[in-house]
Amino acid sequence: MSIPIFVAAALCEIGGCFSFWAWLRLGKSALWLLPGVALLVAFAWLLTLVDSSAAGRAYATYGGIYIAASLGWLWVAEGVRPDRWDLLGAAVCVAGACIILLAPRAA
Repeated sequence: MSIPIFVAAALCEIGGCFSFWAWLRLGKSALWLLPGVALLVAFAWLLTLVDSSAAGRAYATYGGIYIAASLGWLWVAEGVRPDRWDLLGAAVCVAGACIILLAPRAA
């Protein structure tokens, strides 16, 4: 159940941060900040839903998912296709996230 939550959190964080990017770097209206703030609040709330006994472990796992989702955003929203180095880097990060998420832990 954690993976869909991580993906939803990543989309919320990326969308929220992009609204600030659009306002400050692309010259969009400050009204772009309203959905951006809402998305960032949703992102923080979603991470609290992850079944983990330690917030830091949940955040570390999320980091790998976030990197891969950011490359998806790069391609879909910005029209820039990730190159092989982007994909390799994301694969390494997702592998690390899987190790953190799926490692056997003492109860």
